[in-house]
Amino acid sequence: MKKALVCGAGGFIGGHMVKRLKEEGYWVRGVDIKEHEYTELTCDEFVLGDLRDPRLVADVVDDNMDEIYQFAADMGGAGYIFTGEHDANVMHNSAMCNLNVVDEAVRKSVGKIFYSSSACIYPESIQMDTDNEGLKEDMAYPAGPDSEYGWEKLFSERMYMAYQRNHGLEVHIARFHNIFGPCGTWCGGKEKAPAAMCRKVAEIEADGEIEMWGDGKQTRSFLFIDECIEAVRRLMNSDFSGPINIGSDEIISINDLALMSADIAGKKIHINHIPGPTGVRGRNSENTLIKEKLGWAPAQSLRMGMEKTYTWIEQQLATK
Repeated sequence: MKKALVCGAGGFIGGHMVKRLKEEGYWVRGVDIKEHEYTELTCDEFVLGDLRDPRLVADVVDDNMDEIYQFAADMGGAGYIFTGEHDANVMHNSAMCNLNVVDEAVRKSVGKIFYSSSACIYPESIQMDTDNEGLKEDMAYPAGPDSEYGWEKLFSERMYMAYQRNHGLEVHIARFHNIFGPCGTWCGGKEKAPAAMCRKVAEIEADGEIEMWGDGKQTRSFLFIDECIEAVRRLMNSDFSGPINIGSDEIISINDLALMSADIAGKKIHINHIPGPTGVRGRNSENTLIKEKLGWAPAQSLRMGMEKTYTWIEQQLATK
């Protein structure tokens, strides 16, 4: 039986990875600074602890553990990342988790490790047009992320690759492009756009108004969580290290994302555009490399994922 550690198991993507690994027959230990808010984890062992503490990391990483999945990070949506108010915490907390985990992985001769980077590493200067044709992996340099979150992710990518070169650690790195779906943050200020739009629409009457930061013309692509987990597993079972994009190339404006949510709900909405952080004007995933290396492409449309997410958020509101 293979043995895996999921760092950030109490979070959105980590929780889904625990479920997938258990379905595949792994023995799984999860670790997080908090318990999962929305589901009961099926891992064999869950450790409530802080990955910024090297002593805790030493306790949860076993000798010759087969795989580590490092999702733990200080993160959130635009309201958390782009105000600048949390920059020091974002950089310090995430970097400490990564430094501790990768160092202990080498110390304990771990088989291989996955690191979840982000599309936020790409230069702001190539994301100023809403009609973004897609960000290719080799566009990361010259570097110029639009946030400290992106800078920390880029630093950690380089650190993992340096550990691979200098210590022989097998590393796999993916740049996530806006992963969404059930059992993720949907309120409180750290939620991302799909969850925020679903919640706002679910909260109003049949013909109501929602608020939106900016003009809503900014564009993104969003990837449903099940697709993300499948791509990560393929990457970990491959001989390709990355970094590689894991995202959808189905681009949409935030205005149209809100209208899609309303259509799913069978409601008419009015959008009140207000000042607020929006990030870059256009971001989309370019998937040539992942198709070539892993034979992967999203199987579900954005609409299908949004329907599942809206239903789940509607259920959360009903029980709140």
